Amino acid sequence: MSRDEQLQAWVAQHLAHRYPGAEIGIAPASADASFRRYFRLSLPDGSTRILMDAPPDKEDCRPFVQVAGLLAEAGIHGPKVEIEDLENGFLVLTDLGRIGYLAALNAEPALADILMRPVLDVLVRWQLASRPDVLPPYDEALLRREMNLFPEWYIGRHLGRELHGKQRQTLENVFRLLVDSALAQPRVFVHRDFMPRNLMVVESEAQLTPGVLDFQDAVYGPITYDVVSLFRDAFISWEEEQEIDWVVRYWEKARDAGLPVHADFGEFWQAYEWMGLQRHLKVLGIFCRLKYRDGKENYITDLPRFLGYARKVAGRYAALKPLLMLLDELEDRPLETGLTF
Repeated sequence: MSRDEQLQAWVAQHLAHRYPGAEIGIAPASADASFRRYFRLSLPDGSTRILMDAPPDKEDCRPFVQVAGLLAEAGIHGPKVEIEDLENGFLVLTDLGRIGYLAALNAEPALADILMRPVLDVLVRWQLASRPDVLPPYDEALLRREMNLFPEWYIGRHLGRELHGKQRQTLENVFRLLVDSALAQPRVFVHRDFMPRNLMVVESEAQLTPGVLDFQDAVYGPITYDVVSLFRDAFISWEEEQEIDWVVRYWEKARDAGLPVHADFGEFWQAYEWMGLQRHLKVLGIFCRLKYRDGKENYITDLPRFLGYARKVAGRYAALKPLLMLLDELEDRPLETGLTF
C-alpha cells in the first residue's frame, strides 16, 4: 500500500465513521523541507482540520506533540492535536486558517509594522515559559553539526571546492567564535524556525493574533536565536533601519518582562548578529543539501540572500573578517585593496 493509500484509509478509519455517508475532502495544504506533508480536511459540518502526514520511518511526531503542549501552556496560538497516531505517523490538528504571514507581508508591505509588532509579544511569551530539562539542549555538538553543513554542502558540493589547511583553520576559528558567543548567552525555549513562513494570521481572532507553526525542532538555547530568525529570514528581507527598530522593541519588551537579555543593547546586537551568522552558514548548507540530495530545487534561489547576510556580518567585525576573505577566495572574487582604519 502506498503512503497516499495509507493516508486515505486512515482518514476513513478515524474520521469517516463520525459522518456516515458523507465525504471528507482531502486537499494539499502545504509541505516543508522535511518529509512531512500537510493536508486540509474539509468536514461535512463545514469545519476544517489539518492532517499531518509524517512517515514514521523518516519523522517522529512526538516532539511536535510535546511542543504543541508547551505553546498551549504559554497561551500561544498553535495547532492543537485532536487525534494522534504516532505509530503510523498521522496527526489531526486544528486549522489556524489560510493566511500566512509571509503571504500577508508580500501582499501588503505597508502593513509590515502592524503585522510584526504582535509577533514580538508572542516571542516574549514563549521565552518567558522557558525552563530547563524540558527540550533538547542547543549545545556545542548541535551548533557545530549545523555549521558543518556549510563546508560539506555549500563549499564541497555547490562550489565544488576543497578547503586546504589554512582555509580549514580559518573556518574553524570562526566556528569557535560563533559557538562561544552562542553558549555564553542566556538560555530559553528556541523555536528554531521562528520566521514569517511559520506564522499565521489567525482568522478567528477579533484582534491580530499570530499563530505559530513548524515548531517540532524546538530546543533550549541562546536567547537571540529566534529573534534573528524572525528578522533575517530565508524568504523576505528588511532594510536595516526597520530591522533595528524591531530588534530594539523586542529587547525593551524582553527586558521589561524580566527576560535575561544583555543590559547594553550594543552587546545584545553583537550577540544577535553572531547568532545570525551561525544560522546563515547552517542554512546555506541545508539549502544546498535540499537541492543535491533531496531534489528540492526551489530553495537554492535564496542562497544569495543568505550569502548577503553572512558577508554583511563578517565584514562588520574584525574577528570575523577572515570569513569574508575566505568567501572571496572560494567564490573567486577579486581581493579588495585599500586603507584599513
